[in-house]
Amino acid sequence: MKSDTFRPTVIVIFGATGNLFRQKLVHALFDLFEAGHLPSPLRIVGFSRKALSHEEFRMQIKELLIAKHSDYSKDALEAFVSLASYEKGDIHELDTYIRLSKILSGIDHDAGVCMNKLFYLATAPELYRPILENLSASGLTIPCAPGTPEEKMAWSRVLVEKPFGGDQMEAEKLDMLLGKLFSEEQIFRIDHYLAKETIQNILTFRFSNGLFEPLWNRDNIDKVEIKLLESGRGKVAERGNFYDNLGALRDVGQNHLLSMLALVAMENPGRLDGEAVREARVKVLKDVRPFAGRVESYASRAQYEGYRKEQGVASDSTTETYFKLKMEINSKRWKGVPIYLEAGKELPESKSEIIIYFKEPKVCICPPNRGEHSHENVLTFRIQPNEGISILFWAKRPGFEFGLDTQSLSFSYRDSDSENHLIPDAYERVLFDCIRGDQTLFSSTDEVKTEWKIITPIGKEWQKIPLLIYKAGEHPRQMIM
Repeated sequence: MKSDTFRPTVIVIFGATGNLFRQKLVHALFDLFEAGHLPSPLRIVGFSRKALSHEEFRMQIKELLIAKHSDYSKDALEAFVSLASYEKGDIHELDTYIRLSKILSGIDHDAGVCMNKLFYLATAPELYRPILENLSASGLTIPCAPGTPEEKMAWSRVLVEKPFGGDQMEAEKLDMLLGKLFSEEQIFRIDHYLAKETIQNILTFRFSNGLFEPLWNRDNIDKVEIKLLESGRGKVAERGNFYDNLGALRDVGQNHLLSMLALVAMENPGRLDGEAVREARVKVLKDVRPFAGRVESYASRAQYEGYRKEQGVASDSTTETYFKLKMEINSKRWKGVPIYLEAGKELPESKSEIIIYFKEPKVCICPPNRGEHSHENVLTFRIQPNEGISILFWAKRPGFEFGLDTQSLSFSYRDSDSENHLIPDAYERVLFDCIRGDQTLFSSTDEVKTEWKIITPIGKEWQKIPLLIYKAGEHPRQMIM
């Protein structure tokens, strides 16, 4: 989709001197700009409390882009950087937003048109409330003067990074605030995992092919594993105090893992649009619950050795850096099928994947001496690294004797990539879809509430079980099965 299909837009980045903007957003914006996928005219306004001039901000952007984009176009780089400006301000002060409103009005005046306003909250979650309240109080949620024809044409939207709230109560309070200040059409809650190519392809794989959907049920599926594993410390090393107040369950369990579960397990939405897909995701999430039994039978948590010595982490911290949950879905399609959610840091390898284990045939033509080998078929969605899909199946071993070997059919996005079908970065997709108003890959109010209703009781209940300690670079032992 080319830029002339979009209306003129201003993107305001709150937290423009932070890691998210520097490591992700500025590169995603430049890639979209260079590919012609951003509106024209476009303006990017960085907002933070740090004192910077327009030129200093532009120079920082240029240095960040040059360091990462070795094959950039010099003309495109200069054109992109010229679109950026910077405003210093206090997020908690209403006067700051009133001043910002005047600046944006000036941009409208210079462009000769009322521009769309996209506010990206690339800040710590505890700053969401004052930003949202001040955006509303200052009138910035209304793109143009009330009652003017331009008001009906232009839009104002808010992009909110996860995690959205720290528990069910806090999330509900933030949602009440959002619902009071903004319409649902204005709210775009980011779960960038939903924007990954393999995640999006789950829907196509299931509902655009007649091969697997008839088997997608408790009669044919033995179990499901959803994993988000990291070999390093990630944000623990960067923001120990933030992570120590959050933990792995709330960091990725409440959003990424449950979002992936919803896509794997949801019913056919009937049509591919934001409203239908989000309704289908909510419906299945409302049936998710821990597998029957005591908490130690469905939940385990662990912390890597040395975590308490990380900067910003309490010396007696009981925050988990790893967890595994055994869940189920109380529905006709899924009841009784164990679904394992697993995530952690400082593990032997980094990978994110969804694995579907199909049951053995009821009557298996198998070698008589197969031992304890399972003859399940396994379907794997590789989210990262090396995005793709693979299917493990069994075939006769070559030779005179009858034996079975595993074989696989595999599809890799990178291998099938071409100049005309480049894989967009997750943040490119997030920005692109928000600008065009497609909410399919964004969490709805009901989704966020439902996810917290699942996770919050588990976080309280598992305080009854011991926190295991595992060595960095090793997988925790004594995990639930």
